[in-house]
Amino acid sequence: MTERERTRLIAWSRELRQVHARLREALDLTRSAAAGGRPGGTATRDLLLYCHGFCAALDGHHRGEDHTLFPAIQAAHPELEPVLRRLAQDHSMIANLLAGLQAAADRAAPIAELDRHIEGIAAIMESHFRYEERQLLGVLETLSLDAPPGEVLGPL
Repeated sequence: MTERERTRLIAWSRELRQVHARLREALDLTRSAAAGGRPGGTATRDLLLYCHGFCAALDGHHRGEDHTLFPAIQAAHPELEPVLRRLAQDHSMIANLLAGLQAAADRAAPIAELDRHIEGIAAIMESHFRYEERQLLGVLETLSLDAPPGEVLGPL
Protein backbone atom coordinates (compact mmCIF):
# COMPACT_ATOMS: atom_id res chain seq x y z
CA MET A 1 0.00 0.00 0.00
CA THR A 2 1.37 3.40 -0.98
CA GLU A 3 1.51 6.36 1.41
CA ARG A 4 -1.15 8.12 -0.70
CA GLU A 5 -3.47 5.11 -0.39
CA ARG A 6 -2.87 4.93 3.37
CA THR A 7 -3.56 8.67 3.71
CA ARG A 8 -6.89 8.27 1.88
CA LEU A 9 -7.89 5.32 4.03
CA ILE A 10 -7.22 7.20 7.24
CA ALA A 11 -9.00 10.23 5.83
CA TRP A 12 -12.39 8.47 6.14
CA SER A 13 -12.08 8.39 9.91
CA ARG A 14 -11.08 12.08 9.89
CA GLU A 15 -13.96 12.90 7.54
CA LEU A 16 -16.46 11.29 9.92
CA ARG A 17 -15.06 13.18 12.91
CA GLN A 18 -15.16 16.46 10.96
CA VAL A 19 -18.74 15.91 9.81
CA HIS A 20 -19.81 15.15 13.38
CA ALA A 21 -18.03 18.31 14.58
CA ARG A 22 -19.81 20.43 11.95
CA LEU A 23 -23.18 18.93 12.87
CA ARG A 24 -22.51 19.68 16.55
CA GLU A 25 -21.68 23.28 15.58
CA ALA A 26 -24.89 23.53 13.53
CA LEU A 27 -26.86 22.27 16.51
CA ASP A 28 -25.17 24.85 18.76
CA LEU A 29 -26.13 27.62 16.30
CA THR A 30 -29.70 26.35 16.29
CA ARG A 31 -29.74 26.34 20.09
CA SER A 32 -28.36 29.89 20.16
CA ALA A 33 -31.01 31.04 17.72
CA ALA A 34 -33.70 29.44 19.91
CA ALA A 35 -32.31 31.14 23.00
CA GLY A 36 -32.50 34.47 21.17
CA GLY A 37 -36.14 34.00 20.17
CA ARG A 38 -38.84 36.53 20.81
CA PRO A 39 -39.66 36.84 24.52
CA GLY A 40 -42.57 34.55 25.38
CA GLY A 41 -43.15 34.11 21.73
CA THR A 42 -42.54 32.40 18.49
CA ALA A 43 -39.56 31.45 16.42
CA THR A 44 -37.54 34.11 14.68
CA ARG A 45 -36.64 33.91 11.00
CA ASP A 46 -33.04 33.08 11.97
CA LEU A 47 -34.18 30.17 14.11
CA LEU A 48 -36.34 28.82 11.29
CA LEU A 49 -33.39 28.98 8.91
CA TYR A 50 -31.07 27.27 11.39
CA CYS A 51 -33.67 24.56 12.08
CA HIS A 52 -34.19 23.89 8.38
CA GLY A 53 -30.45 23.87 7.68
CA PHE A 54 -29.58 21.66 10.64
CA CYS A 55 -32.37 19.18 9.87
CA ALA A 56 -31.33 18.93 6.20
CA ALA A 57 -27.65 18.50 7.09
CA LEU A 58 -28.18 15.79 9.70
CA ASP A 59 -30.67 13.93 7.52
CA GLY A 60 -28.31 14.12 4.52
CA HIS A 61 -25.45 12.77 6.63
CA HIS A 62 -27.49 9.78 7.77
CA ARG A 63 -28.82 9.05 4.27
CA GLY A 64 -25.24 9.03 2.94
CA GLU A 65 -24.19 6.59 5.63
CA ASP A 66 -27.22 4.33 5.06
CA HIS A 67 -26.87 4.23 1.26
CA THR A 68 -23.10 4.24 0.75
CA LEU A 69 -20.97 3.91 3.88
CA PHE A 70 -22.80 1.17 5.76
CA PRO A 71 -23.11 -1.17 2.73
CA ALA A 72 -19.35 -0.80 2.13
CA ILE A 73 -18.60 -1.57 5.78
CA GLN A 74 -21.04 -4.53 5.72
CA ALA A 75 -19.28 -5.97 2.66
CA ALA A 76 -15.82 -5.62 4.22
CA HIS A 77 -16.82 -6.50 7.81
CA PRO A 78 -19.96 -8.68 7.94
CA GLU A 79 -19.39 -9.19 11.68
CA LEU A 80 -20.43 -5.55 12.18
CA GLU A 81 -23.98 -6.17 10.92
CA PRO A 82 -25.51 -5.77 14.43
CA VAL A 83 -23.68 -2.46 14.91
CA LEU A 84 -24.78 -1.19 11.51
CA ARG A 85 -28.37 -2.27 12.18
CA ARG A 86 -28.38 -0.36 15.48
CA LEU A 87 -26.93 2.73 13.80
CA ALA A 88 -29.55 2.55 11.03
CA GLN A 89 -32.29 2.26 13.69
CA ASP A 90 -30.85 5.37 15.35
CA HIS A 91 -31.03 7.14 11.99
CA SER A 92 -34.72 6.28 11.71
CA MET A 93 -35.42 7.53 15.24
CA ILE A 94 -33.47 10.74 14.63
CA ALA A 95 -35.35 11.28 11.34
CA ASN A 96 -38.63 11.13 13.29
CA LEU A 97 -37.30 13.62 15.83
CA LEU A 98 -36.13 15.92 13.02
CA ALA A 99 -39.57 15.71 11.41
CA GLY A 100 -41.10 16.79 14.73
CA LEU A 101 -38.72 19.75 14.98
CA GLN A 102 -39.35 20.69 11.36
CA ALA A 103 -43.13 20.55 11.86
CA ALA A 104 -42.87 22.67 15.02
CA ALA A 105 -40.67 25.21 13.23
CA ASP A 106 -43.00 25.32 10.21
CA ARG A 107 -46.00 26.16 12.40
CA ALA A 108 -43.96 28.72 14.37
CA ALA A 109 -44.31 26.83 17.65
CA PRO A 110 -43.37 28.60 20.87
CA ILE A 111 -39.66 28.77 21.61
CA ALA A 112 -40.04 26.49 24.66
CA GLU A 113 -41.51 23.74 22.46
CA LEU A 114 -38.79 24.13 19.83
CA ASP A 115 -36.20 23.98 22.58
CA ARG A 116 -37.62 20.66 23.82
CA HIS A 117 -37.33 19.24 20.30
CA ILE A 118 -33.76 20.52 19.95
CA GLU A 119 -32.69 19.11 23.32
CA GLY A 120 -34.19 15.70 22.50
CA ILE A 121 -32.37 15.59 19.19
CA ALA A 122 -29.15 16.75 20.86
CA ALA A 123 -29.24 13.94 23.42
CA ILE A 124 -29.90 11.18 20.90
CA MET A 125 -27.51 12.64 18.31
CA GLU A 126 -24.61 12.86 20.77
CA SER A 127 -25.15 9.32 22.02
CA HIS A 128 -25.36 8.08 18.43
CA PHE A 129 -22.21 9.92 17.34
CA ARG A 130 -20.18 8.60 20.27
CA TYR A 131 -21.30 5.02 19.68
CA GLU A 132 -20.66 5.32 15.94
CA GLU A 133 -17.17 6.71 16.51
CA ARG A 134 -16.31 3.99 19.06
CA GLN A 135 -17.50 1.25 16.74
CA LEU A 136 -16.44 2.50 13.31
CA LEU A 137 -13.42 4.81 13.42
CA GLY A 138 -10.97 1.89 13.46
CA VAL A 139 -12.82 0.27 10.56
CA LEU A 140 -12.80 3.51 8.60
CA GLU A 141 -9.03 3.70 8.90
CA THR A 142 -8.80 0.53 6.79
CA LEU A 143 -11.89 0.84 4.58
CA SER A 144 -11.28 1.04 0.85
CA LEU A 145 -14.10 3.14 -0.55
CA ASP A 146 -13.91 5.02 -3.83
CA ALA A 147 -16.68 7.60 -3.52
CA PRO A 148 -16.85 11.33 -2.94
CA PRO A 149 -17.09 12.36 0.74
CA GLY A 150 -20.40 14.17 0.15
CA GLU A 151 -21.98 10.97 -1.14
CA VAL A 152 -20.65 8.91 1.77
CA LEU A 153 -21.13 11.30 4.71
CA GLY A 154 -23.62 13.84 3.42
CA PRO A 155 -23.29 17.22 1.78
CA LEU A 156 -21.57 19.18 4.54
